[in-house]
Parts: sequence; C-alpha cells; structure tokens
Amino acid sequence: MYGEDDLLPLSGLQHFTYCERRWALIHLESQWEENSFTAEGRVLHERVHSAEVESRPSVLTRRTLPLRSYRLGLAGQADIVEFLPVNEAALGVRLEERRGFWQPQPVEYKRRKGRAGATAYAVQLCAQGLCLEEMLGVPVPQGMIYDGTTRRRTAVALTRELRATVETAAMRMHELFRTRKTPAPEFRPACEKCSLREVCQPEALHERHSVDQYLRRALAANRTEGDEE
Repeated sequence: MYGEDDLLPLSGLQHFTYCERRWALIHLESQWEENSFTAEGRVLHERVHSAEVESRPSVLTRRTLPLRSYRLGLAGQADIVEFLPVNEAALGVRLEERRGFWQPQPVEYKRRKGRAGATAYAVQLCAQGLCLEEMLGVPVPQGMIYDGTTRRRTAVALTRELRATVETAAMRMHELFRTRKTPAPEFRPACEKCSLREVCQPEALHERHSVDQYLRRALAANRTEGDEE
C-alpha cells in the first residue's frame, strides 16, 4: 500500500503504456510539446469536463470524478463514470435520491487511433475501474471507450489479463519514479506521431544507444577471452 504522498498521476498510465520513455520525459524531466493530435485530445477532454452531471431514470452520469488507489499508488480523475442499476446489493452502491443499487462504469474519451493507442486507453480505463473498486467496494466488470472521431462507444471487459497489465505498469512507473531514470530510446512507427519526437530524438539516440550496447558487449567478450587465456 502506498501513502498519500506516493501517489502518481493516473493519467500517466496512458503515456507509459504507449511509451515508457515518453512517460519519463513528461513526468521525470517535465518535457512537453503539443501537436495536432494532443491538441484535439485536450479539446475533447475539456468539452467532457465542462458538462454538468446528467441524471436519467436508467443511468446517472458523473463527470470528472476524483479517483485514487493506495494499492496501485495512483490518483487522478475519470472523464465520466456512469452508474447503472443492478439487482444485487453486492454489485452496486446506493446513490442519493435513487432507489436500489447502482454499479459504476468508467468511460474514457480517446482521440488517438491505432493499436498502440487503443491498448493505452484500455489500460487507463482498467486502472479507473480498479480505483472505483477500491474506493466503493463493488466490482467493476467493464468500462467504455468513446472514440471522439467516430463518436462511437466500445465496451471493454476489465479482464484478469488487463488488470495484471495495469498492476505491472503501475509498479514499473513507481520503480522509474524512484530511480529517476529515463529509459533509452527505441524507435518505433508510433514515434512518427508523438508530440515529443523532437525532444526525444528517437532515431539518432536509438542508433547511438545500439552502438554503445555493441561496444559494451564487444569489450565484455574480450575481457572474458583474456581471462580464459
């Protein structure tokens, strides 16, 4: 269990899952550059966060709900949490001015396309679900990802595998935060649209890092051969 002062931004999970170096540049080195993709995402989230709480007979929608998990060491807020009616007390919570029990369901708004981006949003969504489970003491079996481009929602099951991915990522984030060590660059196709590409310089630094690794291995091999002689 982590203390209040140890909690890392939950929003960092999205950056971390997309690229550990990107997360470190932002959260360890305070580097940030905006491009058209991050700007569109920021505007989308601002629209979500500026809206009022919605209440309908079949669902209550709460926006910018504060979240935290002392087990994972994360804190932040959800874009939207919907509360849906359930029949069993063990599955939901009671809400003011509402009868029965209501199960929380996080909704994450996304702008980035592509498989890497989709995975990052699913991990972030699952982390929100784990926070809600810890805070409210009820299960959160699934969440929703809203695509701001297509304006469609996709259900995401918060599976055992996805939960394990969140837990592993959270531990790794805390490890890097403790050591204050920025991972070495690794140039990938995802780097093409990254807003930190100029700061990161993945092509140049990745090539230099590869050369450094080669030289270290070669020197180590030479020392081993000398010891054998």
